[in-house]
Amino acid sequence: MVIGKFELDVCIYEKQIHWQDENTEGGIKRILKRLAHYQVERLVMEATGRYEFDLAQAAHKKSIPVCIVKPLRVRKFAGAIEQSAKTDKLDAQLIAEFAFRVKPKTTPEKSKNLLAIKDLISRRRQLMTMRTQEMNRSQIMAKSLEVSCKRIVRYLDQEIKRIETRLAKHVEEQAEWTEKQVILKSAPGVGDTLVYTLLADLPELGSLNGKEVSSLVGVAPINRDSGKMRGKRRIQGGRHSVRTILYMATLSATQCNPVIRAFYQQLVAQGKHKKVAITACMRKFITMLNAMVRDRCEWAY
Repeated sequence: MVIGKFELDVCIYEKQIHWQDENTEGGIKRILKRLAHYQVERLVMEATGRYEFDLAQAAHKKSIPVCIVKPLRVRKFAGAIEQSAKTDKLDAQLIAEFAFRVKPKTTPEKSKNLLAIKDLISRRRQLMTMRTQEMNRSQIMAKSLEVSCKRIVRYLDQEIKRIETRLAKHVEEQAEWTEKQVILKSAPGVGDTLVYTLLADLPELGSLNGKEVSSLVGVAPINRDSGKMRGKRRIQGGRHSVRTILYMATLSATQCNPVIRAFYQQLVAQGKHKKVAITACMRKFITMLNAMVRDRCEWAY
């Protein structure tokens, strides 16, 4: 299914049926009513940010399995079958074939409260980026403009505080997070921002093994070998939002967390580049946090 701001394009692969309707409450009802006449195994759609949310929620209420996939996966599939043409109808057919061939995993239902938490985390990240930009500008602009930069920074500080207050209230409503919050916060170097990001954007935390969680975050080194050539291993993919916050938390952990600090110092002493050492520490840190949540035990050193 192709998700647009105003239109929804639906395709049933086995029947080769295609139709279009409005991305409104009425249009969604008509689509789901028509889909009820077929044995729908999964409803697959690309992630658009927010435009797919109403349809996904309505489908969940009808007990239809929903799969929200990354657009990049679909485009790579299009390249694999050599489809370069692109229209809404062709994209709907492409996604339907992708669903039939690949059978992606279903996406758990997200409550409105969880969606609000994810939005607030994103907004805080945006504000922090703007604050950093203004701080940098205050260092390079003329003295006469320094006051302007600092005025914006003060306003951003106030707005960040408002967002954090709203975020804390929404997090309190996620009762199932209470135990995990206590466990995660017990580890030195873990603050509210990392906790909220892990709980909202990495719900699998505690249900995977170390290799799986590091791969999911995108801090597991990927082999690049072919024949006798042994390429340099690099990290790639994963969940960017989690990896970004984890990086900042790991920098703090190299100073205040005895395990991460000792590991980082050991790697640097062995001649590892500092960025490589930080990446290795990120992998160790998320593996430790995953084990703590899995075993339901607080930090002990």
